[in-house]
Amino acid sequence: MQDVYRETLEQVAMLDEAGLDMTWFSEHHFMDDGYLPSVVPVAGAVAAITKRMRISTDVALAPFQHPLRFAEDVAVLDQISNGRMEIGLGLAYAPHEFRAFGIPLKNRVSLTEEMVQILQLAWSGERFSFRGKRYQFDDVHITPHTVQPGGPPIWLATTSAASVARAVRFGVNVLPQGDASVVLDEWRAASLAAGQQPDDRRVGIIRSVLVTDDPERDWPPLRQAERYRVAVYAKLGEEAGPDSAGNLTGKERIPQRPIIGDVATCVEELTSFILDNGFTDVVSWGSAPGILPHSITPNLLRYTREVVPQVRARVEAARA
Repeated sequence: MQDVYRETLEQVAMLDEAGLDMTWFSEHHFMDDGYLPSVVPVAGAVAAITKRMRISTDVALAPFQHPLRFAEDVAVLDQISNGRMEIGLGLAYAPHEFRAFGIPLKNRVSLTEEMVQILQLAWSGERFSFRGKRYQFDDVHITPHTVQPGGPPIWLATTSAASVARAVRFGVNVLPQGDASVVLDEWRAASLAAGQQPDDRRVGIIRSVLVTDDPERDWPPLRQAERYRVAVYAKLGEEAGPDSAGNLTGKERIPQRPIIGDVATCVEELTSFILDNGFTDVVSWGSAPGILPHSITPNLLRYTREVVPQVRARVEAARA
């Protein structure tokens, strides 16, 4: 695992220098394949070796974080990074994680909702008290203050009508997956009904891009890794049950299959994907199961230098 962490940090430093806008880290626990369980120390290491890219989570699992400690940790990260932190949060859904931490699965919604409320209060810079179903605090003042006024931007994973309503209620950015008519169309309608402008929020999604002039050579090893990744999430979804975030279905599901091809192909497909769905942020995997990060670094450098600038220019022109 040391090689994975070392190469990940080296990769991130190179991509920061190349001009990548943002790096994201996800969280799962007790996974035999080495899935990252702790996003805060990795974010700190990234903050220390980068200068411009923003740093976020997609997603940190809110039920497993103590909100005050997490607020302090992220405030320190915001200081170290000079105001480059953002935080994506999810409910978590895998029963084995809840069992191991001794947290009832049925509490995940209330734990997450109170986490968001507490973070927003904690990063206000003011003393606050909180009385919730899961947490109660009196006269708390979080230090250090965050560099960003009001704290790092918060994102919420949205996979259902309930999660869409939650994101609108808290006025945060969204990381949608699943049925586009729910997580995109209903979210926009609910935002407008609440007096919010959807264009004032950011909308992000994972969709990997493989820039290659020889797909028949470069795609097969990554295809095996992607099949493994899909199988892992399918197993988690099976464990969680048919209604969980791990079992997203629907005829109108937002496509997340990898985009594969030369620069022109990737630019065309990614631009259309962003404009068709109204995305502001797209996350491409920086590593693959069973493959060290540096095997993918050349692709990510091409993506950053050759694809992203063209996509950005086309999207900005189309939205002008």
